[in-house]
Amino acid sequence: MSENQKQLPDKSGFIKQASILTAASLLSRFLGFLYRLPLTRLIGDEGNSIYAAGYNIYNFLLILSSAGIPVAVSRMVSERLEKKEYINAHQVFKSSLIFTSTLGTIFMVILFVFAGPISELVKSPESFYCLRTLAPTVLIVAIMSCFRGYFQGMNKMMPTAISQIVEQIFNAIFSVVLAYVFVKQSVSLGAAGGTAGTGIGAAAGLGTMIFIYKLVEKDLAYRRMYKSRETYVETKREVLKKVIWTAFPIIAGTAVFSITNLIDTKMVLSLLNSSGAFTSTEAHQLYGQLSGKYVVLSTLPVSISTAVATAAVPNIAAAIVKGEKRLIEKKINLALKISMVVSIPAAIGMGVLSDQILKLLFPTYPAGGALIKLGAASIIFLALSQINTGILQGIGKVKLPVISAIVGALLKIAFNMILIGRPSINVKGAIISTTICYAVASLMNLRYVVRETGVKPDINAGVIKPAIASGIMGVICWACYKGIYAAVGRNSISTIAAILIAIVVYAVLVVVFRIMDEDEILTLPKGAKINRLLKRMRLI
Repeated sequence: MSENQKQLPDKSGFIKQASILTAASLLSRFLGFLYRLPLTRLIGDEGNSIYAAGYNIYNFLLILSSAGIPVAVSRMVSERLEKKEYINAHQVFKSSLIFTSTLGTIFMVILFVFAGPISELVKSPESFYCLRTLAPTVLIVAIMSCFRGYFQGMNKMMPTAISQIVEQIFNAIFSVVLAYVFVKQSVSLGAAGGTAGTGIGAAAGLGTMIFIYKLVEKDLAYRRMYKSRETYVETKREVLKKVIWTAFPIIAGTAVFSITNLIDTKMVLSLLNSSGAFTSTEAHQLYGQLSGKYVVLSTLPVSISTAVATAAVPNIAAAIVKGEKRLIEKKINLALKISMVVSIPAAIGMGVLSDQILKLLFPTYPAGGALIKLGAASIIFLALSQINTGILQGIGKVKLPVISAIVGALLKIAFNMILIGRPSINVKGAIISTTICYAVASLMNLRYVVRETGVKPDINAGVIKPAIASGIMGVICWACYKGIYAAVGRNSISTIAAILIAIVVYAVLVVVFRIMDEDEILTLPKGAKINRLLKRMRLI
């Protein structure tokens, strides 16, 4: 056996691992976004409403069965690998697999058997078929979460990245094909065809993870047999208890936000119908704009923060085991900076070109630009909440994000009740309440991070400078769109050109304002080449 084979847990840098996940998350999110375009053309805003109702219920049960597992397994495995306890690290993987398989099976049966009553409960009986097609996916994704957490704990993000891309490719193809086949019978069956693609994609992703695991299985066994330094080998019962106690607060915190989506499903449709200003079809169309356009577009850039947060957990956990306080501070500030450098310009860009983007992407159903414009700020707060949640999980304070999530969720419910029933506000009330929810939760989480770590975030480089650069970019983006549209008279060309110009302008401003220093640039993928290019251009 070669020396390279024996050295499984390499010491890859935090930025490198975050970059791998970020690239994969962006690609998979982009693929997921792309298939929603033909899917929306097939099933419309009403079909999107049915699709979202079914998916939100599925997502809630999925969270209960496995949401905290990748983070919990990742953190526990990383801690044990840092001490070269390879047998105990593998025990974490095996115990979590038993736990998620059991829960996944239970929730799969519940979703399939009680699909009718559940769909009635959320005031969307048309989502019955969506729930049934999604039921097996709960078990598939639950099992896959264990494999992903195990590899992430080894600081290897590539298996997760590859499986995400494979999953989304299969999802995109089969969602559109099956929706096309079944929408000829009814819109609700067309939506169910779309959700069936989710299960096929998840099965492909799980198959990919198992295949990768088999490739390294012998190396992992060799490491356990000859390199382990355990003073005590943990039993399955002990490990399972720790997995549950670590995962439960994460599941609880994530479930709170998922419940708010379910509440939106029920409250939006119910309050719009009871207002007397909208028919059932109109209410479904408004909810479809909320779930199929605003939610899809606004969460796309947040995938960066999600990826960085995922990479942060094992890295920060390992740094804590070593007692390297300066390294912890550096990683926390870098994670926060990356999150804001991406989310702030994304929010401003979407706010500036909201109507134009929807006309470009959904020419058949372009309505909903006002929702995106109103809720653009939620992108920043959701990204901040995600990254701070990851940091708190990395330092072992997994219960604190639950508190902030509950406070945010209660505020969301209250503002939903006040705003949605007013015909002049209607579905916009859900967006206002969502922004308030994320704003409160993110600021609470940030306060917890400062309190628990003693790290003072670099607000100047992490928030103020990106905000100024984004503001300048937004003005130039709008001016470019207006100028190009006046010349060519086509929204598609004008929007794409304005976005590309905005990206270049913002990239230059990031360098000019010294938002990222030379050391940080060098840690990026191809950082040395980027650094040399910037020096030639005399930008640094």
